[in-house]
Amino acid sequence: MIKKIEAFLFSAMILTMAASAQAETTWRMATKMPADSPEGQVFGKFAELTEEYTDGALKIAIYPNEQLGKENAVLEQLQANIIQVYAESYGYMKKWEPALDWTSPSFVFDDYDHWVRFMGTDLVQGWFDNAAEQAGVRMLGDLTRILRGPFLVTVSNVPIETAATYQGLKLRMHESTRAIDAWTALGAEVITLPWTEVYQSISKGIVQAVNSPIALVEAMRFNEVAPHVTRIDEFWQSIGFMVNAQALEALDDATRTGLLKAYEEAGAFSQTAMFQVAEDSITRMKEQGVTYSVLDTTPLIETMADYYREQDAAGKLPAGLLDAIAETRTSAQ
Repeated sequence: MIKKIEAFLFSAMILTMAASAQAETTWRMATKMPADSPEGQVFGKFAELTEEYTDGALKIAIYPNEQLGKENAVLEQLQANIIQVYAESYGYMKKWEPALDWTSPSFVFDDYDHWVRFMGTDLVQGWFDNAAEQAGVRMLGDLTRILRGPFLVTVSNVPIETAATYQGLKLRMHESTRAIDAWTALGAEVITLPWTEVYQSISKGIVQAVNSPIALVEAMRFNEVAPHVTRIDEFWQSIGFMVNAQALEALDDATRTGLLKAYEEAGAFSQTAMFQVAEDSITRMKEQGVTYSVLDTTPLIETMADYYREQDAAGKLPAGLLDAIAETRTSAQ
């Protein structure tokens, strides 16, 4: 009888320890942005809501400012389940599905809603499914939910008064063949640099300009070295919450439901917060002497339309890309 009681108590202890382990599960979340930036605040909201909606079963530990490494290092850690979430442009998943470099082609979408419809197509969803199959990394929730931007600007140390100003402009770009080729076609002298090196590179004259979400200009202090901010609406974008598929599947149903609820509400928060941040930021920067303008991008749109037709004819675009853009445009009419 005593041995049975001991066995029962031992089993109960194991179950209690297992439950405790579940309650103390912590995911590591890597980001590029400072914790006090607008995006950093959205990430913080997500972590707060995750703990609340999972009753403490899941906690999110955020590592901002590329503390866990640059893109490739983080993606490797994500695959290995060392990191469970990477909040960044899902275009970086092109290493597993090259077509994902084309989720935000330059100067082709009529407006934000047009882009959202495009992102919901079977074509784009298939790209993400292929990446998940290859890498064991998938997206959390609605791809367009966590807003980035909310619109794009060029931050430069010379005024950009017309589209012709981009001719020969030393423009910082991330490592995207799609983006590099597009801006080269538009006449810029493209220089690839890490995001965190932009400030110093502008101050030293290595580059003259960078394209940035408006909400991040002040957070990255770009306006200190580049006092001209020009709205271009090159494309619309969101922040992908790339997750390790194994870690996601390991959660029980209740915890996964709470995680997704936190993601949805963080998205709603970002939709409101980003536009307010943009408006407030523009006001502050103008008071500090920054010039803010909205560029007539018609010449850029026309140049890129010709460019994309040529690229498609040469078989250099993902199959069905231009059709999907056209079809989602038609649905809005």
